[in-house]
Amino acid sequence: MKIATVLGTRPEIIKMAPIVRALEREGIDHFILHTGQHYSYNMDRVFFEQLKLPEAKYNLNEGG
Repeated sequence: MKIATVLGTRPEIIKMAPIVRALEREGIDHFILHTGQHYSYNMDRVFFEQLKLPEAKYNLNEGG
């Protein structure tokens, strides 16, 4: 079984960060799917960096 964590907005990134870290810590097979709703660095990428989240495996690039 593989788990997909779907993220798209700043609040979702922040709320799901502990879940993503727990999945990694437990060695559970998972990946991040990013909808791309926030496409600016300040609204998106900075949170991935600050929260030390892995890169999204898939990005839908939906934009605003």
